[in-house]
Amino acid sequence: MTRPINIYEAKTHLSRYLKRVQRGEVVTLCKNGEPVAQIVPIPKKKSFWEHMGIAKKWIGEIPADFNQELSEEDLPGFS
Repeated sequence: MTRPINIYEAKTHLSRYLKRVQRGEVVTLCKNGEPVAQIVPIPKKKSFWEHMGIAKKWIGEIPADFNQELSEEDLPGFS
């Protein structure tokens, strides 16, 4: 976390503080020495495949023969 900065300094050096935010820092803006706002990084959106990787712990590993046709024995009651 960066030191609190006043609004005038933030306006003067905005690009400098935005670079810090892009690196993951949180910038606190102050008016008359009192914190009034924060500039925080936006979380990166995860792709569909990243979400599937997270789901792995719930569904386990997908077997190699996942796409193989099932026999009638494997599907009782489905005909």
